[in-house]
Amino acid sequence: MKYYKIIDFYITKKFLGTFFYAIALLLSIVIVFDISENLDEFISKDIPGKDIIFDYYFNFIPYFANLFSPLFIFISVIYFTSKMAYNTEIIAILSSGVSYKRLMRPYFFSALLLAALSLFLGHFVIPNANKVLNDFKWKYINNGRLITERNIHRQIEPGVYIYMQSFNSNNVGFSFTMERFEDSKLVEKLTADNIRWNEESEKWVINNYWKRIIHDNYEEFEQGYRIDTTLNMVPGDYNVIENQMETYPTPTLKQEIRLMKLRGVNYVEWEIEKYKRTAGPFSAFILTIIGAGLASRKIKGGIGFHLGLGLLLSFSYIFFMQISTVFAINGNMPPLIAVWIPNIIYSIIAFFVFRRAAR
Repeated sequence: MKYYKIIDFYITKKFLGTFFYAIALLLSIVIVFDISENLDEFISKDIPGKDIIFDYYFNFIPYFANLFSPLFIFISVIYFTSKMAYNTEIIAILSSGVSYKRLMRPYFFSALLLAALSLFLGHFVIPNANKVLNDFKWKYINNGRLITERNIHRQIEPGVYIYMQSFNSNNVGFSFTMERFEDSKLVEKLTADNIRWNEESEKWVINNYWKRIIHDNYEEFEQGYRIDTTLNMVPGDYNVIENQMETYPTPTLKQEIRLMKLRGVNYVEWEIEKYKRTAGPFSAFILTIIGAGLASRKIKGGIGFHLGLGLLLSFSYIFFMQISTVFAINGNMPPLIAVWIPNIIYSIIAFFVFRRAAR
C-alpha cells in the first residue's frame, strides 16, 4: 500500500509539475509577443501602467491559461510518460505487480484536479476577468466607441415585435416599427421616423409616429409628433460588444440566453459558449487516457515521435472543435451536439488506446 502511494505521488508530481511549467512557459511567450505588439499603442494613448498590469494582463493570463489547458495537459502527459517509458520506469512499475489500470489512477486524479480548476475558472472567474478586459479595451483602445446593430428584429415581450433600420451610439433608432399580436392576430402597429432613449426619465421617446389599432369590425388611426413610453428594452441591448457572451458567468449567461430566445435573437454562439465551458474541462480525461496510452511504450523514434504524434492529435482535436462549431453557427446542428462531437469521437479513440495499452 505504501508502495502504491509513492508511485501515485511520483506520477501526480510529474503530471502537475510538467503541466504548470509548460503553461507558464507558454504564457510568458504570449505576454512577450503581446507587449511587443501593443507597446506603441500603450505609450501613444498614455495608458497608466497600473491599469495595463492589473486590468489587462492580470485578466489576460487566466483566459489564455484556460484556453490552452487541454492542449498542454495532453502534451504534458505524453512528455513525462514518454520519459518514464524510455527510462524503463513504466516497465519497472508494471513488473512489480501494478496493473495498468492501477497505474492510471494518479493520471485520473491529476486530470480531475485540472478539470475542476478549469470548470471553476471557465464558469465563474474568467467571465468576470473578460469583462474587465473588455472595459479596458473600450476605455483605452476603442476610445469609448461602441459598435451598434443594423436591421434589428426583436421580440421584446410575448406578442410584441419591434424593427429598427439602425441604432447608433447616441441611443437613437431609425425607421422604428412596433407590432402587437394577440392570439396570432395583429391588433396594433406603430411606425415612427425614430426612437430615442431619454436618460433623465429612462423612457423611450417616439418621434413623428403613426399608429394603427385593429378591432374586430373597425380600425383606429392615430398620428402625432411625440410619445414618451416605456418598453421592455434598453440601449445596451443594441450595442455590439466583442465576445460579449464570454463576459457573463454561467448563471447569468443562461438568463441572457432565455431572454434572447424570447426576443427572437440568434443565440447559437451564446449556447456554444455555455457548453464549451464544460466540454473543454471534460476533455482533460480523454486526452490524458490517449496521451498515457500512446507514450507508455518504447517505440522507434523516441520522445520526439511521441511529442509529434501528440501535437498532431491535439491540433486535430482543435480542428474538429472548430469545424463542428461552424456547422452549429452556419448550419442546423444543435450547439450541444456540435460542442461535444470532438469529445465523443476522441472518447472512442481513448477507449481503444486504453485497451491496447492495458494488454
